[in-house]
Amino acid sequence: MTNLLLRIFIKNYERAEDFSVRSAIGKFSGWVGIVCNFLLFAGKLLAGIFSHSIAVIADAMNNLSDASASVVTLLGFRMAQQPADKDHPYGHARYEYLSGVVVAGFILMIGVELLKSSVGKIIHPETVQVSLLAVGILVASILLKVWLAFFYRTMGKRIHSTTLFATATDCRNDVITTLVVLASQVLGFLTSWNLDGYTGILVALFILRSGIETAKETVSPLLGKQADEKLTETISQMVLSHEKILGIHDLLVHDYGPGNCFASVHAEMDAKEEPLTCHDIIDEIECTVLEQLQVNLVIHYDPVVVDDIQWTHLRTMVETIVQERYPEFSMHDFRVVQGAQKTKLVFDLAVPYSMINRHKEIKQSIDNALIEQAGTYTTVIRFDGI
Repeated sequence: MTNLLLRIFIKNYERAEDFSVRSAIGKFSGWVGIVCNFLLFAGKLLAGIFSHSIAVIADAMNNLSDASASVVTLLGFRMAQQPADKDHPYGHARYEYLSGVVVAGFILMIGVELLKSSVGKIIHPETVQVSLLAVGILVASILLKVWLAFFYRTMGKRIHSTTLFATATDCRNDVITTLVVLASQVLGFLTSWNLDGYTGILVALFILRSGIETAKETVSPLLGKQADEKLTETISQMVLSHEKILGIHDLLVHDYGPGNCFASVHAEMDAKEEPLTCHDIIDEIECTVLEQLQVNLVIHYDPVVVDDIQWTHLRTMVETIVQERYPEFSMHDFRVVQGAQKTKLVFDLAVPYSMINRHKEIKQSIDNALIEQAGTYTTVIRFDGI
């Protein structure tokens, strides 16, 4: 069904890596959500009014929030298509994340209102009239939402969209909430228990939880969350695959929105290599990464002395000290600076973020160990988080 819809409405849908095709799939997904959720909202609202059920009305409002979310998603994909300009040289792809933040706001607002209405229903209960119409609408809603969850997940996998994955999760939550509402209707009919207000509270809590999760998913990229582990590993392997690259460090990935990714890394090469040769190698790697991963990679060249006896001895000594005391650390950019009275050992340490504020203590520990073993060196350490 999903592939059939794509063939009908999306030209060249197989080329999902193409930015224009990706945007078209995202906008199409938004339209599907608008139509389906608005139909569900109208049907459930009528069923809730006729049966005097706050739980069914709450479920209807949940679908209205989903329809509103689809509108915002549609606008987000459309605005993200805008090309880079003077004020936004990295493009506008982050509009997709911003649309997710707005969706989260809609969901949370509706969840709070429904929670208040449900509490009022418990304080001032009304008789709920269970009808076959209401039950039928709820069953149809469950079936449609199950399909929508699979549809959004398929679209999310196709274009690697966190927004569509979040929408798929929301659809799954909707199935659960509607099942709860349906169960309360049937149980109320069989036992004469008035569970309507309590069921409405459960639905409202599900909506609030969904809003909080959506907010986390969409705000995190805007704050600069850690890059995808698989992506960083792939970039590392591609850079290190060249025989002239001795090692890499300080790999940073900057996400400016789906399909608009930049990265930088330091690559160590033998200091004896010709500069033009190093430049050609680096340029070749950058082009390959852009072509295969659609990542704009910038490589900083770090020349490394590999056959200096004193440099090798000092580096080995410092590495041993670091590994004995802090095995989770890694060292790079090691340099030896000869001074009038003392020789400086300058290097970078990559440390866990949980220990980044303990740099004075760490430096003192390394310095003490150096004094015990050599006594004539001082250190200049720069700390990086990992």
